[in-house]
Amino acid sequence: MTKATAGTDMLQGDPPLMVHWRRSSRARQLSLRVSRLDGKITLTMPLLLPVGAARAFLVEREGWLRRALAEMPSAASVGPGSRLPVEGRLVEISTAPVRHAHIEGTALLVPQRGAPGRLARAFLQLRARDRLAGKVDGFAAQLGLRPGRLTLRDTRSRWGSCNAAGDLMFSWRLIMAPPEVLDYVAAHEVAHLAQMNHSPAFWAEVTRLMPGYAAPRRWLREQGSSLHRYRFEG
Repeated sequence: MTKATAGTDMLQGDPPLMVHWRRSSRARQLSLRVSRLDGKITLTMPLLLPVGAARAFLVEREGWLRRALAEMPSAASVGPGSRLPVEGRLVEISTAPVRHAHIEGTALLVPQRGAPGRLARAFLQLRARDRLAGKVDGFAAQLGLRPGRLTLRDTRSRWGSCNAAGDLMFSWRLIMAPPEVLDYVAAHEVAHLAQMNHSPAFWAEVTRLMPGYAAPRRWLREQGSSLHRYRFEG
């Protein structure tokens, strides 16, 4: 590590671990994060922290890092014959003489022309947008509020967000989770339209929208990382 504000470093071991580090004016202490999407390791440190302290922290946390990486679900490429969850139910990808991807029984049929993985991803994104839009509108109506723009992303660290303008962002991968999990995230972000915090008043709004949110919230915390294992490149 140097005095630069960002870079990479190698933590020696078997195997060596590539660590992406950055200095931040907002950081008050060292923090480590392992991306649930691709296993990327990021070390964030205060601007004036000595390099030696950062290295010592990495060595101290090496065991945790390796356990976190070992516990990550193995990557699964999506293609003909592979299975993935849609709204919590496993379906098998199959190419067929169809114009548009759709589910028939336990199969997700995708057109024969085009990359099956990308076609499956487009299907999931469209389904996620439709379902999230419906849930957001319904929850917002319950609170007598109007949401802003809705966007979908493939986010690494959060399932949803709400900004001060009322715009909502969600991970499209939520459509792979059981339906009540997507419902919870939608309720959570819509509640931020009324309370831009995580105060007791905020959680009262979440409870009002979805009284049984505890179970899907726990599912997301315990199993949500499994949704990031699917790769849709091909």
